[in-house]
This record gives sequence, C-alpha cells and structure tokens, in this order.
Amino acid sequence: MDCKIIKIFLFLIIIFSNQYLSAVEFTGKFNQGSFILGKTNPGSKVKIDNKDVLVTQDGYFVFGIGRDRKNDITIRIIKDQKLDVIIKKVFKRKYKIQRIDGLPEKKVTPPKEVYERIKKENKIIVEAREIESNLTFFTKKFINPLDKAIVTGVYGSQRILNGKPKWPHYGIDFAAKEGTKIKAMLDGTATMVEPDLFYTGGTLIFDHGHGISTLYMHLKDIYVKKGQKVKQGEIIGTVGSTGRSTGPHLDVRLNWFGVRLDPATVLNLN
Repeated sequence: MDCKIIKIFLFLIIIFSNQYLSAVEFTGKFNQGSFILGKTNPGSKVKIDNKDVLVTQDGYFVFGIGRDRKNDITIRIIKDQKLDVIIKKVFKRKYKIQRIDGLPEKKVTPPKEVYERIKKENKIIVEAREIESNLTFFTKKFINPLDKAIVTGVYGSQRILNGKPKWPHYGIDFAAKEGTKIKAMLDGTATMVEPDLFYTGGTLIFDHGHGISTLYMHLKDIYVKKGQKVKQGEIIGTVGSTGRSTGPHLDVRLNWFGVRLDPATVLNLN
C-alpha cells in the first residue's frame, strides 16, 4: 500500500474515532526521560506503540519515555470496539557531562574474573525490572527519599570515569552522611534485596505496579526483606558508600520495565 494512502487512512481513523471517545488525560511532559500517567475511560484497552499495557479499574495507565528516544509515541485506546489513536511528539533534552575521578580502576574497567558475577547480578536486576503486577501505587505522588539532601548527580548526564567515557547516569545522586535514614518514595513490594552488588553495593528494588519500579543503591544498611510490602515514608535502609562509589550518597532510579526514567519527573527537588 502506498505510504500516502496509509497516512490518509490513519488520519481518518483519528478523526472519526475522536467522535466516540472522551478525551484522554496525561500527567507529565512528553520529554525524553519522563514518567507519564494516563487516564482514560474505565474498561478501555491501551497500547503504547506496539506494547499492550495494563489499565486500572478506574482507567489509569502508565508508561515512560527513554533518555534517547527521538520518534513520536503512538497511543492506541480501544473502547466498545472504537479505536482512538493519539500521536505525541517527544521533545529532546540537553544532558550534562559529569566527570568523576579517583575511582578504583577495577570499578571503572572490571577485571575479567568478575565478569560472570556482573553478568549474574545484571540478570537479577533485569528480572526485577520486568515484573508486571496489578499494583496501582504508581498513581500516587512520590516523596523524596531523603530530607534536605543535596543533589550531586542528575539523570542523563554523560559519565566520564577516571577520564574514560562510560554509560550515562540513569538516576539522581543525593549526597548525605553515612547512616542517614532512607524513606520509601512510594508504597510497594520489595522485589530485589541485595547487600553487595559489584557496581551498586547494597541495592533495593521495589515494584509499584504496571512495570513501574524504583531502585535505591549504595546502601550501608538494609531494613527490608524480599517480598516485604512497604508503606510510603517507611525507613528502608541507610545511606552508604558501597559498590562503585567515591563517598556516601544515595543513587535512586525509576523504571518503566526496561526503560530508564528520570526520577526528577516524579520528585519535588526544588
């Protein structure tokens, strides 16, 4: 089929389907790295690009935009056999460059003898991030994990470690004294509890439903067990300097399945 005909066909679908469905509401900016909360008619089915996503009984759904995404997002909503197609432009962001020196060389370029360990640890993390539960905690507002902490690292920044370009930073770093208590940012279930990962040291992952998870890294103490349910504001551990770290700090992450999101899009850091 000719490309022009396909475009006209999709345009007509959008025009006519909008006559049947009420407007869809979105919370969040359609920028790279953003957490997006959607609200539609209860009983609707939702597809983000080519992925079917869960919808709560009252019509909430959630998804995220990757750091380097360039193409538009296509949202398809089906209700009573009527299709609504929404296309959203994704806006680019400029990212900082962060240089960190003084790291142990084995943490920057790991020796071959730890490759298998790192591979196994990465597998555990990936499995925890891919959980798709029916929990609906993601619809609530997040709170900051630390009180009055200083942000020392931001999402998306290109990391140069000991002069060597590495992966971008996918979280937010908070500087704090070792032993500072850490609060759960949202209600959730602990899906991964690891006291000593090679890169991230003491690490926690919590599931908040529909593929949304949060990570807490470099912890000194951990106060929860795998499978434990936690309430927002509950103390889950303390700040440390474990794993690849040059000093006491907390690194928090936010994910939609395998898509790494900017925690600043859900936290109040002002």
